[in-house]
Amino acid sequence: MANELSVILDSELTKAECALPKNFNKDRFVHNAIAMLNGNENLAKFVAKSTTGLAQVKAGLMKAAMLNLDALSDECYLIPYGSTLNFQTSYKGLIKLCMLYSERPILEVYAKVVKDGDRFEERIENGNQVINFSPKPFNNGEVIGAFAIVRFTDGGLLYDTMSVDELEYNRKTFSKVPNSPAWSKATNEMYKKTVLRRLLKTITLNFENTEQQASFKDDDFVVNKEPEEVEETDI
Repeated sequence: MANELSVILDSELTKAECALPKNFNKDRFVHNAIAMLNGNENLAKFVAKSTTGLAQVKAGLMKAAMLNLDALSDECYLIPYGSTLNFQTSYKGLIKLCMLYSERPILEVYAKVVKDGDRFEERIENGNQVINFSPKPFNNGEVIGAFAIVRFTDGGLLYDTMSVDELEYNRKTFSKVPNSPAWSKATNEMYKKTVLRRLLKTITLNFENTEQQASFKDDDFVVNKEPEEVEETDI
């Protein structure tokens, strides 16, 4: 699979050269993509079981290329889910896109989950937004919400908060695959990504072309979804 996909990817990336990000390193991307695949037994099983598996993996990696995200570095995920493949920009990848494409230069961006027992405070002080967060050490309590913060190089700050009820509503209402392994096995990371992505709607991101913009908007997407009902498998 890896050798065949390497040839296919190289050809597809050459055809799409005009739509790829500036300074995109095709050779490194292909090398890292193949290294990721060689170490991912789940994707190997998925390709072996599905007649369209290889094409779906190629489509997912092309989406990653458009966004300049590296699957080997966990900036995005290709997640087998039944007979389909789900593409997810990770929390780490979302931060990378913020730093690369924000019109207003960013100094720091992050999100945190808040658990029962943590101290979280938001207030306005002399017209300025203030956030104080004191997590309880080694807290294993239930998650009660999440928040995201963007600090700009000019000293400005933006933030957003979401309760766990809001996070779950977004999961069930807007995610194309709300019960995917990404949600069930990395729930806290998905919570952080959800609140950060909502915060980003208040920030202007200047992508290099319309293909990048479309790829960013179509996150949490299913590659070539087949018509039969999707069922989670042991993959």
